[in-house]
Amino acid sequence: MFSAAYVLSYFYGSANAVISPDLASELSLGAGDLGFMTSLFYATFAAAQLPLGAALDRFGPRLVVPAFMLLAAAGSVVFASADSFAALAGGRALMGAGMAAVLMGSFKAFSLWFSPERFAAAAGLVMGIGATGGLLSATPLAYVSELFGWRSVFFWGSGAVVASAAAIFFLTRNVPPGMALPRIQDGVTSKGFLEVFADARFWKIAPLSFFAVGGLLGVQGLWAGPYLFDVVGLLKVPAGNVLLFMGGGAAIGAAASGILAGRFGFYRVVLPCGAVFVLCQLALAARFSPVAVPYLFFGLSAAACDVLLAHARAVFPPSMTGRAVTAVNFFGMGGVFVLQWAFGLVLDASQDTAGGYSPGGYAVAFLLTAAGTAAALILYLPLARKDGLRKREEGIKPVA
Repeated sequence: MFSAAYVLSYFYGSANAVISPDLASELSLGAGDLGFMTSLFYATFAAAQLPLGAALDRFGPRLVVPAFMLLAAAGSVVFASADSFAALAGGRALMGAGMAAVLMGSFKAFSLWFSPERFAAAAGLVMGIGATGGLLSATPLAYVSELFGWRSVFFWGSGAVVASAAAIFFLTRNVPPGMALPRIQDGVTSKGFLEVFADARFWKIAPLSFFAVGGLLGVQGLWAGPYLFDVVGLLKVPAGNVLLFMGGGAAIGAAASGILAGRFGFYRVVLPCGAVFVLCQLALAARFSPVAVPYLFFGLSAAACDVLLAHARAVFPPSMTGRAVTAVNFFGMGGVFVLQWAFGLVLDASQDTAGGYSPGGYAVAFLLTAAGTAAALILYLPLARKDGLRKREEGIKPVA
């Protein structure tokens, strides 16, 4: 049930990459407008994370997740009905706030249903299954929007969101039979988050989440499509076909990363995948051909870094899982908002006389995100070395 909901969340986050030409032409939007409006999904997503974490710890995912998802259903209707930039932005913001609880609610549920050794694998699987929403927002969305229009897609989507929310409410439970939901004493106060933010390990994880999650969803959710239109010269359906490579890579990377991290350790997944992610951004800046290759590994390597959420879960006790994971996710979703909007501002400065955006503008944007990712990887290195030394000293064996 949670995986199905995350498919919808991922679809909504990625859909604008394919329909961006329609939005721009119908409502006269520039790159900055597109970037800001699209990034609002992740701005409200991020803003919801901290209160969401406390709510999940207090009330459990069975109640919290469906309640939030109803906001997304309403936002989908507003977006589909929009006849102005403000209405588009409002619908997009509601969708982000409504979908904010899905993945974190899944993690909270899994932390109560699965042992710590199995949590990374379960988290990776739900992210891998959910990332197939990126596949739906590629060629399938391109075809359906050509046949019925993008507005119809979002009207139908609102019904799917309501059905998914109802399934979670009626068909799941917070904890296994005979187990009570762990309670916290500080409710929705900031005490628990201050404890999270005071931990130095958190600040080695969060910046990399900012650039890896922010870079992947910021590009996949919008700029991967215009890059194919402006730099490669593809039309909507062929571009959707190439976007399948990025979506497929993200699904594989997310699903495999949790299993691999459980067997070999978090840092042995994060470091090589982070390095590959930097190389993919450099390849796109250099206009590497065929473009499907960097798109595939861009999705795979960045999505594998999602295991940083499971790494945060391993640092803190079960009663704080909701807040610890949502605090890291706050930085990841905040990264999408900042990077997606900044990407658009860079492109606006490079607009050519034909109304498109120059390859040089895309190159500058990718070089900036590559530099940020590399710096975050360097910051993560001491934590990786410490974890590796601890495993050797304690003789900790990887989990099968």
